[in-house]
Amino acid sequence: MVRASAPETSTPTPPAAARGPAHPGVRALFPALTEAAEVYLDSASTTQKPRPVIDAVHRYHRERTANAGRGTYPWAGALTSEVVAVRAAMAEFIGAAPDEVVFTGGATAGLNAVALSWGLANLRDGDEILYSPRDHASNVYPWQHLRGLLARFGRRIELMPYRVNELGEADIEDVAARITPRTRMITVAHLHHVFGGLTTLEELRGRIDPRIALCFDCSQSGGHVPVRMAELNADFAVFAAHKMFGAPGTGVLYCHRRRHSELLPFLPGGNSGVSLDDSGLVGGAMPQLLEGGTHNLPGILALGAALEVLGELGLDAITAHNRALTRRLIAGLRPITGVEFTPGPAYAPCETGYGIVSFTVAGISATDLGFVLSELGFLVRTGAHCVPAGGPAADEDSVRVSTHIYTTVDEIDRFTQCVATIAEEVS
Repeated sequence: MVRASAPETSTPTPPAAARGPAHPGVRALFPALTEAAEVYLDSASTTQKPRPVIDAVHRYHRERTANAGRGTYPWAGALTSEVVAVRAAMAEFIGAAPDEVVFTGGATAGLNAVALSWGLANLRDGDEILYSPRDHASNVYPWQHLRGLLARFGRRIELMPYRVNELGEADIEDVAARITPRTRMITVAHLHHVFGGLTTLEELRGRIDPRIALCFDCSQSGGHVPVRMAELNADFAVFAAHKMFGAPGTGVLYCHRRRHSELLPFLPGGNSGVSLDDSGLVGGAMPQLLEGGTHNLPGILALGAALEVLGELGLDAITAHNRALTRRLIAGLRPITGVEFTPGPAYAPCETGYGIVSFTVAGISATDLGFVLSELGFLVRTGAHCVPAGGPAADEDSVRVSTHIYTTVDEIDRFTQCVATIAEEVS
């Protein structure tokens, strides 16, 4: 934890788009917000669901429920076409080809698919993976699990940790210094789930051997900022639908075509595209190679509806709205005695922010502060935020505030006033 710099002299006035929801009628899109008195400030954990997403789930269960890719009757055929359309829409959303878009059970499932489908097949004794132990557990544990599995078969791989700077971003020079001829993958949080720092690895463009796979956890950036695979030069990337207005239990794994020939089947079984010959399983085409079993069909349809809502609202508008709220939140918290910010946008030299700010208040634990805030109607996340147990940041409990397009400046101002009152009482 690092202490905030000197207080700003004034609170910035937000642009008109940030004073209320950034799109006419946007608040009415989210039924839970129109019916609840509480202020929801935990969108990094999961976003509220707009009516079209809720309707998509209900419609699947209510009208012509069937399976996709199995039957030739009209119900099944129509559903198969809808899944194909959602895949194409997701591909367009991230600048990919449809066969590079794999539907998964979530971002965690996607990262484990990379570890088990690509890692088991391609990593050799002495190879290295660069990672941050301060990332979400889902971008740490799969690589540790992979290391343990390979060790059982006599292959030793190394997990090389790199630092995070005070902006909450991967320390690029530290990453560069740790790259060796044995480095096979660099995995990174595109938008950090606690610190709110954005890492693209752009500064390393041209300095990374193209044989090194780049893997991005886009769980927090998807649906919050424009994310384009070509700009990231990503080999793999994962998205969590429930953090981008979609339903829980659905995710997307992006896998660049240049890696397709390196993949083993994942979840082989029905609908996985594999076949048998005398040597055993033979992998089929992507994306079916990584999609064995029955799809989470209501979740995929909900993702399609979420993508339509995001398109109508506009990612640029969402990004600007979250940036304005982030700066407003920091400006409101900074003068409060006892407030300490974690690494993140509070230390940025320019106007930046992506809707995530974490902090502590002296004299009260993060857990207790979160409880008091919830009693007063403010719903925030507290604790270590799924940072791996036993890691270097596992004991850095904090309060995390995270916003989205439906969050208003009035809510942020009332929140910071509430924190100021609590801080004064515990000082």
